[in-house]
This record gives sequence, structure tokens and C-alpha cells, in this order.
Amino acid sequence: MVEALDIQVKGIVQGVGFRPFVYRLAKKYQLNGWVLNAVEGVFIHAEGEANLLDKFVTELHMNPPSAAKVKEIDLKEVPLEGFGSFDIRFSDDHDAQQTTLVSPDLATCDDCLDELFNPEDRRYRYPFINCTNCGPRFTIIGSLPYDRPATSMKDFPMCPRCAAEYVDPLDRRFHAQPDACWDCGPHISWVNLAQGQQKPQWGNTREASDAIFAEAVKLLLDGGIVAVKGLGGFHLVCDASNPDALAKLRQRKRRQGKAFAVMVAGTADARRACHVDKAEQGALESTKRPIVLLRKRAEAQFAAGLADNLPELGVMLPCTPVQHLLLHDFAEALRAQQGDSALPMLVMTSGNLHNEPIVTDDDQALVKFAGIADAVLGNDRRILSRYDDSVLRVVRVGDEQAIQFVRRARGFAPLPIALDCPEAQPKQETLLATGSEQKATFALVRAAAADDQRPDAFVSQHIGDVENAETYDAWLEAEERYRQLFQETPRRLACDAHPEYLASKWAREQAQRNNLPLTEVQHHHAHIASVLGENGLFGPVCGIAFDGTGYGADGRVWGGEVLLANQQAYERFANFAYVPMPGGAAAVRNPLRMAYGVLYEFDLLEHPGAADALLALGDQTEVCDLMIERGLNTPYTSSVGRLFDAASALLGVCRQPSYDGQPAIELEAAMGAVPEGLPATDAYHIDVVKNTATETSTALDTSVLLFDAAPAFKALLDDIASGVPVATIARRFHDAFVSAIVMAAQLVQSLYGITTVALSGGVFLNRYLLEHAVPALQGNGFTVALNRDLPPSDGCISYGQAVVAWAARQTDETAGK
Repeated sequence: MVEALDIQVKGIVQGVGFRPFVYRLAKKYQLNGWVLNAVEGVFIHAEGEANLLDKFVTELHMNPPSAAKVKEIDLKEVPLEGFGSFDIRFSDDHDAQQTTLVSPDLATCDDCLDELFNPEDRRYRYPFINCTNCGPRFTIIGSLPYDRPATSMKDFPMCPRCAAEYVDPLDRRFHAQPDACWDCGPHISWVNLAQGQQKPQWGNTREASDAIFAEAVKLLLDGGIVAVKGLGGFHLVCDASNPDALAKLRQRKRRQGKAFAVMVAGTADARRACHVDKAEQGALESTKRPIVLLRKRAEAQFAAGLADNLPELGVMLPCTPVQHLLLHDFAEALRAQQGDSALPMLVMTSGNLHNEPIVTDDDQALVKFAGIADAVLGNDRRILSRYDDSVLRVVRVGDEQAIQFVRRARGFAPLPIALDCPEAQPKQETLLATGSEQKATFALVRAAAADDQRPDAFVSQHIGDVENAETYDAWLEAEERYRQLFQETPRRLACDAHPEYLASKWAREQAQRNNLPLTEVQHHHAHIASVLGENGLFGPVCGIAFDGTGYGADGRVWGGEVLLANQQAYERFANFAYVPMPGGAAAVRNPLRMAYGVLYEFDLLEHPGAADALLALGDQTEVCDLMIERGLNTPYTSSVGRLFDAASALLGVCRQPSYDGQPAIELEAAMGAVPEGLPATDAYHIDVVKNTATETSTALDTSVLLFDAAPAFKALLDDIASGVPVATIARRFHDAFVSAIVMAAQLVQSLYGITTVALSGGVFLNRYLLEHAVPALQGNGFTVALNRDLPPSDGCISYGQAVVAWAARQTDETAGK
């Protein structure tokens, strides 16, 4: 019996070869009708035998293109219209309440790579080769639906041969919007800044393009720095094996100390430098092409200045044809010089000035990189959305492995993250959560289309530290693009409770100007709420939020918090005892000041183990003492991150940090020489005491218990004075916090019967702490929840704010009934 169905497919179904897939599937099952893109997804009208229609729909769901992500398929029986064939129609343009999802950029596929290096192919060595299965997506989209006129490829009319491929449903490049070739597409450009060149040299033929790559390779081999345009912005590139080039890049970019990421040709080369297990290989080789933090091989030799004193190296594989060509040619030239044993590695670090967003525009690159790069390898395809590389690692949590994000950006954003909340209500307004100040993201949440669905949270790419005008402008630019692209106007706002965060000020101004409801969310509640939302937990949980800085409800700086939390609210159960930060932000920049604050508070200034640190602090000791005594610019903090800073400074591990988190990162690295068999009984001890403030206050910001780190610091100083190796001391210090985490969970369980623990905050980027705390908790009968699709640092804050605000909105609606 012949029947007809109208089918709507929602999800990531544009720019991933979904329509030609549907076309081929319809031919396979002898169906007639049509398929088209629309802002709500892909629409299909299919007519044919009922059993064949069933098979067609099943395969739509079970076997979509690899880059597609089918979220929902809606079916509706309709009258037959008598179509005699199956056609692909042009995109519909009508208004809709819900937009379809957009694919992130995809790494060059194997088919395109074969053509790229095939001398017989017409796209041989074409730097912008792509097809339906790969290439730029989100970074070139101006609006939906995803068609060429709505992308930056509209600047390049297709030649007859590309146009023929584009309209052939059986061709791999059917409706591949960035499709192009030497005759009609973008071309690379070259400006040698070191030679005073001002006008670009264009690679508009293969010969001219190859000559540019040859110049770039020569410059890299000579120790130069090249700014190379990628999918979401520029990279600064140099030879990773050349210490002079690394030193020059650090000096010019003002990036002292922080490790560089490298690009290698494939997993085999990555294994020569680092340990790579199956999960890490999967992450490296995925179409998302993130930077993966891999553990260095002890026998591998690394140039000074690449990732000194750190156990991990950030490694990525080529993502674009330009990167493939550059690394291929560099490898050939390097091996010609040094032999087949050479390991070609290129530094690929974000192309930006110190603390500014990544550069995306070619003309701006010539200005911004003057004095940093020796040359600029650009192109004439515009980048419409700014995206850094994503950074992640594979961690072992108990008996399982998990991906932990350090930075979520290209390849992952703007994939939606379901917002798991009780009794999702489709009538709720679109919500915008503005996030934090550091490692900033924002989250745009749109209501679910039906009662049984969860709302989508579109968490933006990593934007950076919104502390200067340039990064704030980038935040505003990205926020406006998301609103336009997803056709959503926020009717409710959420922000951090900090009074001075720029994004929070913006939210308050928008709320007042447009009469919008605003939810201000405490920073550490947002951390824990992000874990709840990602894991479909509603609470209550024992939420342990350890980080460097967060505005507390009592006006102090929080960062060592144990919260009783659900999605709507929290109560502060315990926290680390406050210690002074003489100079405020100056104590973050100079951890010796933080060490002084800890020694002062714990009455350890006279301890012989503190003498070296106090000597290094010099005249500032008197300044710090005066500031604390008189309460001058000396906020008090419960931050675990600051305690790690203080320990690092006392041990002499890192006293002059050049990037955020360096003292704690290097303190963790200092444990490398400690044998795994060190008994747990050697851990330092952290006391738990009653918070006497509860006798005079019943406020939710006043905790019941305090964690007192004084015994741990006294033991640390005892070991310093006794000449115990730094590696052993660092291990004992870390183990003290593992024990404190377990103790906190046990206290919550004993009083409230809560057995689920949520861990979040930047301190949990410490691999050792995470990989030891989780099994210790599990071994004591606790269920542990972590951030999964977001980093535990402040990149998850906007999503956590959205969870709290969405849950609060539901509570408001329920109360109003």
C-alpha cells in the first residue's frame, strides 16, 4: 500500500551532507517526494510502499552521516500528492520559533586529503579543499539556513565544474557550501613583515601557492615566526624544536612560562613524544581536532622553552588543508636537513596579543602582529565567528576514563548541552546567562518545543578574560551573533553576583533598560549547578567547589566551599578558614604575598621553614604586615587555589608567575619524582573545627564548619626545615586535600544522609587531585558527579547560572499557580 509522510528531522542536520544522504536513501527504497533545509531542520515529503517508508525512517535515525546528530524525527501521515521522482529542493525561508542546530567546523576528511596530495586531481595542493563531510561551518555562517549566500563563501561564485558538483546529489560535494577550487575559490596570501613588505603576495595558482609555502617553511627552519590564518582565527607558528625560535616567540608575545601547544602530522608522531592511549588517540583523530594534553615520554627530548617542568604537552593534529600542507612541506624540508629520525613539530599558539582575543582579520593581523610575527600567511575567506582551539585531556576517574575540558571552543561549540531540570516547561522565555569574568562564556537557553523535551543550552565558545575593552568587545560580538543566528531574543537574564564583573554589569543594565527579570547567582553555586544540569541531577548534593576566586555572599572571596545544593538554592555547609590576601590582586600576581598572609594567619612567621620565602619577599614583608594589621586593601579568602599558591611559593616552586594558575600547576608537576607507593599516612592533616560565627549569625553564607589548613602548613614547613625533598612535600600537601574532600563528604552524609558528591572549580583541573579524590570518594560509598561537556573552571559558570535561573523560573511559575 502506497502512503505519504511529512518528516521533520531536528538536530545537527545542515552542512553535514544530510540532504544527499536522504536523496540516496529515497532512491534505495524507491520513494518519491522531496527534501529541503529550513530554519527548523530538514523537511522531507516521502511517498512509497508502507514497509519501505518504515525502513527509510529507521535508517534516517540509525545511520545518519557521521557528522550529523539527529535529535528528533517527527512523522505525520499526509495525503498522497503523486510525485513521480525524489528531488532536493532549495532551502525554505519562512519564519519559525525554533532554529535548527549548526554543525561546528570539521577537520579535513580522508577523501579530501587523498585529493590534496594527488598530483592527478584538479584540487592538488589546493589550500581550501573540502566536501560535504569536512571543512568550515560555524566560523563562516552569517545566518540560517546554512546555504552559500548566507556564508562568507558568497564572495566566491562557483566555476562551472564546482557548480556541477554542487548540484549533483550523488557527488561528495553536493551542496557543500564552502566548495571551491583553484579557479573560483579563496587563495592564500603572504606578507613578509620582516622584509618590510606591505602588499600581499597572492597564491592564486598552484605554482604561486607552493612558492608561498616554500617561503613559509624556509622562514620557520631559519627560526622565524609565521602568523597563519586558521578556521576561527590566526595561530602564531614556529619550529617547536628550535629553542631560539621559542625564546623569540615568548619574548615577542609576552608569554613567559606558559606551555606551548604543538602540531604533529599524525598519532604516530605524537607517540614518539608522548604517551597516547586509545581514548587519547580517539580525541586527537576526531573531526573536532582539539588540543589534547598528553603525558610526555621520559625518554623524549624537548627544546627548552616548549613546556618546561611540566609533565604534559598539548598536542593537536592538522585540521585544515593549509595546516596539512604547511606541516607536510616543513616535515620534508626538516628531514632533508636532519634525516628521517627528525620529529617535525610546529608550535601552534593562539594568534593574539597579550590578554587580547584571537585575531581573525587579515588587515588587522598585519597591524597586530607587527613586531611579533616575521610574516603573515593569510587568505581572502572571511571569518565570521572567532574561535580558539579546544583543549582537553583524558582523565581516569575510578575505573573509567573521561574527557575533561580545559577549554571548549572550536569543534564543540555551539553544540547544545541539554539543560536537565525538573518538569521542563515549554512556555518559559529564552534565557541568557552572562557567565564569569575569567575564561568567559555565555549561555543562550531556549525553551523546549514540547513537554517531554529538555531545553537546549547553547554555551558559547571560550572567549577569554573579560577584563579589557578588546575581550569585552569580543564577548559582545559573540553574544549578538548567537542571538541573530539562533533567532532568539532573551526574555530573562542571569549573571554572577559579583558587583564589578563587566558581563554582570551589562546584564543589570539590560534588565533595567528592558524590564527583564534577572537572577544573580553566587559563583560557586553556579559551579555545582553546572554539574547538576549536565548529569541530570536535581539535588540535594554535597557540592565541593574549589577554585581561585569567586564573590561570596558575605562579600569576601570564596573558593574553598562545601555546599548543600540543589538546582534552585544552596546552603554553605563548610569552607576553608579565611586567610588574608595582602594587596588583593597583587597577592595573586605575587604568591609570596599569599604565603605571607597564610603564615600570618596561622602564626607561622617565626617558623624556620618559612625563612627562605620571607627572605625572598624582602622589604614587602613589612608592607604586607602593615596592610594586614590595618586592613588596607587586604581581602580575606577561603580559596583553595590561593592555598596552593602559598604552598608553591613557600617551596620555591613558583614565586613569579607569568600566567593564571602557574604556581598550582607547577606544584602538581613537582610531584613527578615521588614514587607511587608513598603511604597515604604520610599525607598532611587538615583540621575540621566548628565555625564560631554560627553562634552570632544564622545567614546562609555562614558555614557550620571550617577546614583549618594550619596543621598542613606547619607540617609543610617542618619538612622544609628538615630538608625533605620538594617532590615528597608536594605529594603530602596534595594528599591532605584529597583527605579533606573525603572528610567533607562524610560529614555531610553523617548529618544529612546525602551520598552524591559534585566536584567543580578550577582546582579540579589538577589531574592528581581529581584522579585521587574520585576513587577515594567512591571507595567510601559515594556517587561522584563531574562536569562532562564543560570545563570545571569558569567556562562552566554561564551554564550553571542558566540551570539556577531556569529552575528558579519554574519555582516562580509554580508558586504563582
